[in-house]
Amino acid sequence: MTFDELMHYLQKGGVTMAIILIASVLALGVAIERLLALWGVGGRALELGQTIGKHLLRGDVAAARSAAERSTALAADIFRVGFERAAKTTGPTLDSAVDRERQQVGLKLKRGLWILGTIGAVTPFVGLFGTVAGIMKSFRDLGLDVEAGGSGGSSAVMQGISEALVATAAGIIVAVEAVVLYNIFQARLGRLNVELKLYAEEFVELLREQAPGGRLPSTATPAQPEASAAAPATTNPAPAGGQ
Repeated sequence: MTFDELMHYLQKGGVTMAIILIASVLALGVAIERLLALWGVGGRALELGQTIGKHLLRGDVAAARSAAERSTALAADIFRVGFERAAKTTGPTLDSAVDRERQQVGLKLKRGLWILGTIGAVTPFVGLFGTVAGIMKSFRDLGLDVEAGGSGGSSAVMQGISEALVATAAGIIVAVEAVVLYNIFQARLGRLNVELKLYAEEFVELLREQAPGGRLPSTATPAQPEASAAAPATTNPAPAGGQ
């Protein structure tokens, strides 16, 4: 199909083809944005988890917490929440807090994917609507031609129907594009969620090993005592001179 033929079909498709074209561009935009957002997430989470784990195994809680605070990885929020809750208790609420934050991170990773799913489900019907509308227009033109004394030949109708079917083809192509991208990202996110869950569970176990008393030792630097106020000078009364 040449460029001129493509532009011809786009013009004949009207609003329907415009919607399908916008949906295609939007699907590609979401896919590129999610690809950049997910790039290296698993690797950075693994690196941070290993660093924190090494510090905890050595009993250096302060260094482990410092690594979590300095990190820009998306998974760092999970470790920061764990340290904050472990300072109060290492009971069942620690597991709940860490798991809630892990789910929050999972929601951030899934942001925007609903657009791909919606495009994949809707665009075939948009294309079908365009085809039905084009066929109705073709038969209406045929009826008007017959009423005006025309021959009512089928050539004009066939051309109109062929142009209308392009909308269905375009809708299916865009839907396949969106569904394939959606499934690729879903598979990637499923693996990332499992990895984050494993890192979180191992992290909680190490925290409990460092808190035999039921809570993590405070890692804050103790406040330096303020300088004591100068003692007031005492004056001894001068001995009275003899007469």
